[in-house]
Amino acid sequence: MTINANFWEGYQISVNDLEDIYNYLLETESPLDKFEITKFLIRQKIAEKERALLVENSNKGAHYLPEKTYSIGDKLIFPAKGQISGEVKSTRSGLNPAYPDLQVIEVEMSTGEHLFFAANLPDHILNNPTPTEKNILLDADYVFSEYGQILAEKLSKSLENNPDLICIARQYFPRALIFDIGIGPLNLCEAVLEMAGGGPFTTAELISQIELPLSNNAKLTEFSMNFALEQDGRFDEVGPAGVTLWFLKRLEPLEVQNPPLTLNFAGSLPDNPDLIPNLTELTALVDDEMEQYPSDSLKTEVTISLTYPHWRAGTLPLTERNKNIFPTAYETPRVKFQFCDFPSLQKFDGWVVRPNHYIYGLKNWYEQQGVIPGSFITLSKSSTPGEVNIQTHKNKNSRDWIRTVLVGTDGGIVFALLKQVISCTYDERMAIMVPDVNALDHIWASNKFKQPIEKVILTIMREIGKLNTQNQIHAQELYSAVNIIRRTPPSTILSVLHSQPWATHLGDLYFKLNENMAL
Repeated sequence: MTINANFWEGYQISVNDLEDIYNYLLETESPLDKFEITKFLIRQKIAEKERALLVENSNKGAHYLPEKTYSIGDKLIFPAKGQISGEVKSTRSGLNPAYPDLQVIEVEMSTGEHLFFAANLPDHILNNPTPTEKNILLDADYVFSEYGQILAEKLSKSLENNPDLICIARQYFPRALIFDIGIGPLNLCEAVLEMAGGGPFTTAELISQIELPLSNNAKLTEFSMNFALEQDGRFDEVGPAGVTLWFLKRLEPLEVQNPPLTLNFAGSLPDNPDLIPNLTELTALVDDEMEQYPSDSLKTEVTISLTYPHWRAGTLPLTERNKNIFPTAYETPRVKFQFCDFPSLQKFDGWVVRPNHYIYGLKNWYEQQGVIPGSFITLSKSSTPGEVNIQTHKNKNSRDWIRTVLVGTDGGIVFALLKQVISCTYDERMAIMVPDVNALDHIWASNKFKQPIEKVILTIMREIGKLNTQNQIHAQELYSAVNIIRRTPPSTILSVLHSQPWATHLGDLYFKLNENMAL
């Protein structure tokens, strides 16, 4: 009846385990998360193992001690010989004058050999055996530290399929014990959140505001309220991981519920993007939420260059490179937090929209700061929970020659180098001034550039190529320019450039348009 690492690594949750967990939750009358339940399960399994070991050892016999006397047929265990068992076959008196009462017992060991041992000998070191060291794999704290994560994941999958349990905010509880929160308290919660501009409020704050009668178990009351709020479509849980916060859904910005127009990608990403040449180099230069490649997610400060789609929507991309800076959640699709502008320390609301990988809430701030497409934005992790630091890099309103997009009366676009007043530092390849935003809005709304992406990229290459006497175009500036009129990820840009005869790669992400081979 041994236990080893394979037992814990390969352990499968059984029906009996789920019954024990359910009964434990009934007894404690307290919601528990998967890790707390995992600790209970580990304790249960260890207790079962230890009971089984006791039964097994008792069947093998008593521990041999020289001070005791034994009879033929007695079963013994010999700790000093590695817990080997044996059976007494004969006994006789000893022949030592110093110990006149000494007995000698003959034992047939489980290995088949016959050995002789002293008995009725009060003065012997083996009468005070050293306690055997406990198997560390039967230590609950050690097992949880080494295998808790593996067991917790298996456990959560099994619990999710149990109709008798409810999971709210990563905590589980029997459905049968949930308090029934009627429509009246929920209507009061709606009124409280509406008066607060939508929220957010913690569950405890809502319970206090509506003066909901508490049971003897405040944690159970809070869990029941969370369940009722989650079932009611008026409310949205917007708290970061480990915090439950409620917001009135109808007062959330529309752009939080549905992606803004300029962030919608109508096409499909190329197959096998890893095979696209130069994609790694381009994605390192731009932050695009549609290209989620592994990165150093532990960064606490990141500077990105803004694209037109995010500038127009008042958003930022949520990527592997910057995701550690923003609050996240286990399940809720939207997380509300606050931006803190440096150096003014002005604070304003932000939203993490996890399913669509963007951050919303920056439109007014962009206008105040004089941000343009291509401006550098620095984000850093705040020491204050629920906040993210943000800042631009200011210029002294210099007049610079900058690529400017103009929209003709026919809806066509033209790029020109014009002198513009710039307030923030910017990436020269990404920066584009947009004098007439409404004209571009009309292009997006009318789907004027809905033709094949190859044709769109060719059109843009012709336009920005006019600004370069050598007609050499960097993939980063092409990416920025194409996204002025159509949401297009880097992989699509490079896939087209490397597959079309009218585009020649010159190296270092520079391409040249071969007009004589163009469509």
